[in-house]
This record gives sequence, structure tokens and C-alpha cells, in this order.
Amino acid sequence: MTEPRTAVVLIAHGTVESLDDLPEFLANIRRGHAPPPELLAEVRRRYEAIGGRSPLLDICRDVAAKLEAKLALPVRLAMRLFHPYPAEVLADLDVDRLVVVPLAQHSAAIYAATVRAAVKDRPIEVLAANNWGQTPALTRAFADAVLAALPADADPDTTALVLTAHSLPVAVVRSGDPYETDLRASAEDVVAEVRARGGRFAEHRVCFQSQGIGTGMEWLGPELRPTLEALAAAGRKHVVVAPIGFLADHVEILYDLDIEATAWARELGIDLHRTTSLNADPGLIEALVAVTRDVLAAKAA
Repeated sequence: MTEPRTAVVLIAHGTVESLDDLPEFLANIRRGHAPPPELLAEVRRRYEAIGGRSPLLDICRDVAAKLEAKLALPVRLAMRLFHPYPAEVLADLDVDRLVVVPLAQHSAAIYAATVRAAVKDRPIEVLAANNWGQTPALTRAFADAVLAALPADADPDTTALVLTAHSLPVAVVRSGDPYETDLRASAEDVVAEVRARGGRFAEHRVCFQSQGIGTGMEWLGPELRPTLEALAAAGRKHVVVAPIGFLADHVEILYDLDIEATAWARELGIDLHRTTSLNADPGLIEALVAVTRDVLAAKAA
């Protein structure tokens, strides 16, 4: 039997190359509803605060190139909510099988569905990674970042670790989405790995950041600011924030943490340390190789 011609599709959330594209991008996020002027102005302000452009697309392209070199398979990059969309990326790709690996490890299903919809009229088999947040190589990579960020000269009794992820509307979680459960399981794996390798801190907490602006919805918590306030009240002077729900730098990291949360911490008398994002580092590539091979092995079994 001839081996199927196989390619890998990495799919991420998306971002814009030009601030002029923000209205279309935000409308996609809002399921076709145009953003109100105040929302558009606020998001534009945040992009301008990080230099006017997110590095997400460039980082993901680098990840795709490195993964292709490791796997010796074609690897294509698509975005769920802006160009390049899966239909654009896959239009000229002549393969029998796609392996979809979402660059959102705890929200795999919705990303895979976007790729399936793009090729639904073509004779292509689509295999997809499920939640891969507890992949051992990914846990090790996040633990490496935490260990590097822990302040060496700080008293562990005044140090805390906060693990964050993007919030979701509470209604999504109540409908049965396993996002929160999966995220918390991943967080506990990272904490265990850090402690096993000598990382010392008084406590750790999981919280959720980057809630939607002006939606009127109830969002998954606890939120980051109240978490920092509680840690300050408990006498924690040093806080390491590890955004383990994100793989790469984007506005949620470069603005929400590096600008907004850093200002909150300063007000509270906290020395805030943010772990370095995995971006295209070898640890993430190792995890992506493992995830892809696991999907193919499961098909062959």
C-alpha cells in the first residue's frame, strides 16, 4: 500500500499585520459583529503600546520552519481568525492526509474544526491532536522557563508562582468545555516539575487573564489583579507569572502582563517576574514533534 502523502498544519489564534486591519480581525473574533468604536480604540491603543505590531505571526512561521526540519514533512501555518486562513494556506497543497496541531494546547477542538471546514470538499483525511497541554516535553519547557525566572536572591517564603491562561466566558465552561480542568492539570504538572528540580516558592495559584473587553459576559476567574492583591496581602513580595496557557509572545503577553500587570504589581509593592515565552525555542519544537508523532502513531495502531 502506498504511504499517504502527509503534511502538518499548525494553526494559531491570529493577529494583524497592520492596525488598519483591526476592524476585520475584531469582527471575526466577535462572530461577524463589528466592534464598537471604543473597543476598536482600546485594542489599537494596546497594539500601539507594544510597538504597533504583534510578533505572533513571525514567531509561528519560525516554529513551522523548525518543525518541518525536524519531521521531514511539509508543515504549513494557518490562523483561525485572520490571514492566512486555512483555506488560503491549503488551497494548493496536494496531500492525502493532514495532521492538525493547534498552537493553543488547551483549545484544540475548535482549531481543528476550522481546518476540517477548510478542506471538507476535498478527499483529504484530517487527523488532529487533542488537548496536548500535559505533553511531558511541554511541561519540561515551561518548567525551564519558571526556574530561569525565579529570583535567586529572594526569600522563598515571600515568593509565589502564578500560572495564567486566557480566560473564557463562564457559559462556555458550564456547557461542558474541559478548558479549565485541562489547564489546571497542566499547571499542576509544571509546578511538580519545578519543585522536583529544586524550585522553591511559598505557594502557587492559577488564574485567568485577558478577559474580553466590554462584553458584558461573566468570565472565568479568578482574575490576575485580585490574585496579585491577595498575594500582596499575604506578604508575598516576589511573584513569578508563568503564562502557561500561551506558547508565544502576543498582545496578551506584551501588553496585558508586561505593561498592565507590571503596573499593578508596582502599586502593590510586588516585584513581578514574567517567564520568557517559549516562542520557537527547542523545548516547544520537541513538544510539537512528540505531539505530531503521537497522532500518526495512534492512526497506525
